[in-house]
Amino acid sequence: MNKRAVFPAAAILVGLGSLWGASAATAADAYRVDPTHATVFFRVKHMGVGFCYGRFNDLSGVINLDEQNPAGTSVQLEVKSESVDTNNPKRDQHLKSPDFFSAKEFPTITFVSREVKQAGPQSYQVTGDLTLHGVTRTITVPLQRVGAGKDPRGGIRTGFEATFSVKRSDFGMKFMPEGIGDDVWLLVGFEAAKQ
Repeated sequence: MNKRAVFPAAAILVGLGSLWGASAATAADAYRVDPTHATVFFRVKHMGVGFCYGRFNDLSGVINLDEQNPAGTSVQLEVKSESVDTNNPKRDQHLKSPDFFSAKEFPTITFVSREVKQAGPQSYQVTGDLTLHGVTRTITVPLQRVGAGKDPRGGIRTGFEATFSVKRSDFGMKFMPEGIGDDVWLLVGFEAAKQ
């Protein structure tokens, strides 16, 4: 996405594909997203007076993390469109329809990174392709590394979080522009286990 884009990510949804690029000098470690500790939240304005909130419950992906050379890192994320959840079954069915995500026709939302740049000690600027509703846009997402350590079973895991916004109209979602905001705010957070 561009700097405004994010979503659904779900988007945002393969969500984040090549978070960092591979380097000949160093080897990247492969991490798999833990779906029980991963989510995509979104927020969109409703009728110009409040916000409607929701999430996607099915996020997966792989991160190849190069600790020494962030440019050698890559990330690939995928969100299942059918997993949209706004705590209202009737509204969720409408969101899965052709008016919005068209989940049967476009079952996944993906992000695949193209370039990763270090922005701070634990922060990055990740540029990649977000594919949503059958449309692909290149966006740049600020990514924060939350932490890293051993889990109770002795495995190594790390966590990331990204917040960004996209315009739903950029992805062909133009239903009810007078009542539903165009700007969609997203939060993508996940833990990933070293393979």
